[in-house]
Amino acid sequence: MAGPACVVTARELFFSFLRLGLTAFGGPAMVAHIKQLALAKKWLSEEAFKDGIGLCQFIPGATAMQMAAYVGLCSTQRIRGALAAYTGFGLPAFLLMLFLSGLYVKTHELRQVAAIFQGLQVVIVALMTHALWSLGKNTLTDMRDTAIAVTAALLFTLKVNPFLVVIISGIAGLVLQRRHNTPEISKQGMTYGSSLKGLAMCLAVVLTGLLALAVFAYELFGLAISMMKIDLFAFGGGYSSLPLMLHEITARGWLNVKTFMDGIALGQVTPGPIVITATFVGYVYAGLAGAIIATIAVFTPSFLILVTAAPVFDRLKTSSHYQGLSKGISASFIGLLLFATYKFASAVPWDIMRVVLAAAAFLMLLRRINMLYIILAAVILSLVVF
Repeated sequence: MAGPACVVTARELFFSFLRLGLTAFGGPAMVAHIKQLALAKKWLSEEAFKDGIGLCQFIPGATAMQMAAYVGLCSTQRIRGALAAYTGFGLPAFLLMLFLSGLYVKTHELRQVAAIFQGLQVVIVALMTHALWSLGKNTLTDMRDTAIAVTAALLFTLKVNPFLVVIISGIAGLVLQRRHNTPEISKQGMTYGSSLKGLAMCLAVVLTGLLALAVFAYELFGLAISMMKIDLFAFGGGYSSLPLMLHEITARGWLNVKTFMDGIALGQVTPGPIVITATFVGYVYAGLAGAIIATIAVFTPSFLILVTAAPVFDRLKTSSHYQGLSKGISASFIGLLLFATYKFASAVPWDIMRVVLAAAAFLMLLRRINMLYIILAAVILSLVVF
């Protein structure tokens, strides 16, 4: 991984990514805007940014969030730079989702609000179907991938724990791995240096926080562990977290499927990654403290993995074993996403108008129309029809 092209402070990173985060609609599409910012400021070279995309696709977590942290890490060679960029980029989405969650809790039983969410739930089914289509055609490149995905969906249908399904799929990918051309090892690299001290401090803070929750607020400790588990296994971007989150919240009785779909809908009108739905889950389950804990927890494991893996990524990407493992895990999420889409669709009381709305939303997504316009159209139509 290439070193920094110029000197930048954590403060400048925070405010630069804060401004970018205010308009961070579109999830992974924001990577292009992050690239524009990083190259314009000469924080990274084109080669280093390309390496970062490869790394963020290899590890769990929301891609755009991970790329923000990567830029901060590379440009400062310090974890505080990564943390500054990561926090600045995600803060606007968290604050807006927090506001919307509070508004939802107070107003969701009103007739007009209920009507709006009836329409938005249909849009979420279309969104999940589109994600399944888009990710599936890029991930399932041969019969081995397809077999893993179908098996994962069947295992989930049989109520096998999805985290176990992901592990089984990774092992299957490792066993069925195919030969790849070995990528060239970058001649430039980044060493741990003082970032190793920063990583140790981060781990100490996380462990201390979990211990405090376990002693003083066990309910929040369970929420934190669930969200960290989701993030730890969410290979393939933010959408990969949704089937895992659906399983956790319904198995523990925190939210029902329809309420979770409402949270995803709110997540679509906020900037930032779809995994910000964790803020909504935490707020509905345990108020302000729950929202804060859930948000921090759902971003922590992937951040720590990024700063740990970045200095050794040149070697990691040449490992055929890791590539096979990663391929199997990615395929399993197509199966899990298929099951989650089915669960969401089953929660909708379908009629002709809902079918038409879902089809229209799906076609608009295929034509890459901005999600905000789709949401706005669905809100207006829902108030008239439902």
